[in-house]
Amino acid sequence: MNNGSASVRLLLVLLLAISTVPYVSAASVSPRRNSKAKQASITENSRTQKRINSLHRARVVRANVRTTAASRRVHRNYERFYTSSFSEYQTLGDVAEGEDPVVRQAAINALGNMNGTIVAIDPSNGRVLAMVNQKLALSAGATPCSTIKIPVALAALSENLVTKDTKVLLSKTWGMTLTPALAHSNNAYFEALGRKLGFERYSYYAHQFGLGELAGWNIAGESLGVFPDEPLEAKLGGVGKMCSFGESISMTPLQLGAIVAAIANGGTLYYMQHPTTAEDVVNFQPKVKRHLDIAPVLPEIEEGMAAAVYYGTARSLRWSFTEEQVLGKTGTCSNHGTRYGWFASFANTNYGRIVTVIFLQGGRPTFGPKAAEIAGHLYRNLYDQSFFNAAAAFRPASSTNAQPLVHAGVQ
Repeated sequence: MNNGSASVRLLLVLLLAISTVPYVSAASVSPRRNSKAKQASITENSRTQKRINSLHRARVVRANVRTTAASRRVHRNYERFYTSSFSEYQTLGDVAEGEDPVVRQAAINALGNMNGTIVAIDPSNGRVLAMVNQKLALSAGATPCSTIKIPVALAALSENLVTKDTKVLLSKTWGMTLTPALAHSNNAYFEALGRKLGFERYSYYAHQFGLGELAGWNIAGESLGVFPDEPLEAKLGGVGKMCSFGESISMTPLQLGAIVAAIANGGTLYYMQHPTTAEDVVNFQPKVKRHLDIAPVLPEIEEGMAAAVYYGTARSLRWSFTEEQVLGKTGTCSNHGTRYGWFASFANTNYGRIVTVIFLQGGRPTFGPKAAEIAGHLYRNLYDQSFFNAAAAFRPASSTNAQPLVHAGVQ
């Protein structure tokens, strides 16, 4: 009995133990099956994480692109302009009785509604044939921008610092000569020339060419412009910046016109005279300010100015006018919320030469190539009015014997 009771108790214990063990299927305890399930779980999680990381990286890239684009927009719009490029009152107050009517009308039509002035000059005697927007033309002037490169080049050539073929090194392995430097208005080239010249020699030639003094003879309301007594501070660019942008200099359209007229006629700097009556035209007499010893270097200057029109910064002129040779130089810069656009040129024709200076002021639509484009319209208007002879053979650019213009409206 005792053995039987013990057996029963053992059987009961075993049954109780078995009943408390949870049911586990064969599949769940299979090592291979469990391993695969775990591997699948890990693979799914890793793919998800990779996808999340990829999406995160894409968001970061897009955010960086947006930030970069925004910064570029801020940089591009950093310079704000407050002067309008357009006007409808350019001729208000002009005295035009003594001007050439054909040249004046051609200039008015070419200028259109741009906020600017056009001065046309006969380089053989200094007579102002037309001056549209006389108030602006005779004002205090403005930074000459890259048109200052013309007198700088004249000074450097006169001082034998360079020739047309001299390559000025602008880096350890690259340099440039005068003609493409003028054509493309290379600032680094003319900064280098300015440093070679130095302020004293630069100042001497600038005054010889008429900067800082009246360009006209008894022209009411004309301003002097400014040429400083001291060089620009070194931290602002020094004499190099003065020679590439005309920084710290203020030049008037008449002063620039007088310089280009001297180039066109072989070296005579005339006083600019603006007849205001028919009697002034009849009694007109040229007045020489001084003779400049620049004839030997003019071919080099003229080649660069011709290249500027043919393939350089002034090539927009040729969009509308190619019948006669034009030589010129553009300038673009800004100051205190106003952008300036300059273009000074002369048309080289068989019947003489005519000098034009276009000065624009305003905002983003204002720049040197725009002034050159307007000059093209001006020369086209003159040509269409038979101011030039279409069949005339071009005079070589290096010719220094400018003849008076032969035209019904020019005495």
